[in-house]
Amino acid sequence: MRLLAATDFEPGTLPLRLAADEIHVWFCPDESGPGEKGGESVQRLLGAYLGVEAAAVALARDPHGKPFLAAPVDSDMQFNLSHSGNTLIVALGRGQALGVDIEGGSRARPWLALAERYFTPAEYATLAALPAPRLASAFLELWSCKEAVVKALGRGIAFGLHRLGFGWTPDGALAGLIEMAAEAGGVDEWHVVRLAPAPGLVGALAWRGPSRRLRALRVVSGRRAT
Repeated sequence: MRLLAATDFEPGTLPLRLAADEIHVWFCPDESGPGEKGGESVQRLLGAYLGVEAAAVALARDPHGKPFLAAPVDSDMQFNLSHSGNTLIVALGRGQALGVDIEGGSRARPWLALAERYFTPAEYATLAALPAPRLASAFLELWSCKEAVVKALGRGIAFGLHRLGFGWTPDGALAGLIEMAAEAGGVDEWHVVRLAPAPGLVGALAWRGPSRRLRALRVVSGRRAT
């Protein structure tokens, strides 16, 4: 699977042009304050792309909880976001539904119990066979990939994470999407890109449709997306 590592996220300066065949992924450390969950930062970011003030950007959520651009209503801008602590990641594209997820692994969790509940039997078996020091990161890598796909579908985990499956290489690395519920299209219609924008963070970007050029960008520390 393709990976966008920390070194792939270049310092970004707004405004930027977003071409019809591009997806921009913004890594925003320390952007979402307590209770904000990235909303104001996303408004500033979208406003810069759309050429309007942040106050003119209205965000809303559909019945499944997926955020969308409510205003300006004439825009074809699509976006998705995820946050972990005070870290925010935002994916933007034109006319393309997107899903993005970011996860931090600082808190210990019952990884195998969660895998047995949410993942496919084959995925659970693979995780159970991994060395203990590798388990947490492997679980979060897989979770973020699945979450990105179901967010791109617009359903979130209510779709059922067990209804899509990922393959693994012999050494226990994710190898890509290998099965998907029929209603969500064939696996060859999907693109899933792993994200590792900073130490301790793993994530994924997903979309269903044609291949697109990716640009990974980073908000410079101490500066907000304005």
